[in-house]
Amino acid sequence: MTTTPAPAARTLTDPDTPFAVVDVHKSLRNIERLQARANRLGVTLRPHMKTAKSLDVAALLHDGSACPVTVSTLAEAEAFADGGYTDITYAVGIDPHKLPRVIALLRRGVMLRILLDSTEQAAFVTEASRQAGLPIPTQIEIDCDGHRGGLRPDAPALTEIGRILHDADCLDGVLTHAGESYFAYSAEEQRLAAQNERDTAVAAAERLRAAHLPVTCVSVGSTPTAHAAEDLTGVTELRAGNYVFFDLVMAGLDVCQVEDLALSVVVTVIGHRPEYGWIVTDGGWMAMSRDRGTAAQAQDQGYGLVTDLDGHLIPNLVMTAASQEHGTLTARDGADLPDLPVGTRLRILPNHACATAAQHHGYHVVDSSKDAGSAPVIQARWPRITGW
Repeated sequence: MTTTPAPAARTLTDPDTPFAVVDVHKSLRNIERLQARANRLGVTLRPHMKTAKSLDVAALLHDGSACPVTVSTLAEAEAFADGGYTDITYAVGIDPHKLPRVIALLRRGVMLRILLDSTEQAAFVTEASRQAGLPIPTQIEIDCDGHRGGLRPDAPALTEIGRILHDADCLDGVLTHAGESYFAYSAEEQRLAAQNERDTAVAAAERLRAAHLPVTCVSVGSTPTAHAAEDLTGVTELRAGNYVFFDLVMAGLDVCQVEDLALSVVVTVIGHRPEYGWIVTDGGWMAMSRDRGTAAQAQDQGYGLVTDLDGHLIPNLVMTAASQEHGTLTARDGADLPDLPVGTRLRILPNHACATAAQHHGYHVVDSSKDAGSAPVIQARWPRITGW
């Protein structure tokens, strides 16, 4: 889980394709942007590491020191605990089978918070807590828009769950995620989504407090709402994950610009089908994922936009189709295909950074702020966390 120094003078022309690339300069710029916003809003930023799944990327977040993080699997929680992170939220609903791993992390001194939204879950969590002889910090998931999970703040079960958890010294707070903000297509819609996210979480916390149940943590966040929030009064922490890399979905929402995308995939041209207007590469959905998140946006970006090896966009060239190991590039709006001989290396900017990163074991790291000469120099290779 540690950085591997790159061999001298290796560039993006050297490793076999396809492979994932992180531009550390752009990542740092993205990180600093949201941290500055969290500071202005007076809340703790708890980055979601499900996107990068990397201790090396996490080290960029807080000058190399451990900070509060969010994870989406217990394997991530364990890997970050091994890396010195002791304040972790596992933001997926809990089931009984996973509790022994949760308790093992708590016994190691890790403040691991879990999530639930039912009395059934609260009952088996508190029973496990009593048997283990230690509290299991637990947050109640609140549904602010997407209905994937969570309770509405006026749900009758909210205070019942809160009481069950409190009686076992397990109640930690409430957590919500504005998943529908990924379909908020204007700045005003995103601002309203952020306001609704805050209002919903705070209303749930206030209802629990009115029932004499203590609420320490009020946690909100998604990448769109984190960048749109104007007032987080009553909120204690802000979560986001995609912002470290950004992607074409976020660019399509104007949360970022295409120039901010820090993750790309290097592929090689392996063929041409001029009769169909195709350029064929060795990067299919195994390299890019099947995510087509921009299809619902005003500008469908296919499976990704295409740049040269230095990261400059090639006008009107889009990855429009993918099979397992083959990618198809076509020209948009009747434009001519560029002359890209077999062996040409390109970079594809992804629709969904989380899904694309998940296809790779690690990242080759470049720094666009430095003069790379004929091709970007690989500064290091950062492994990703694996396992479940």
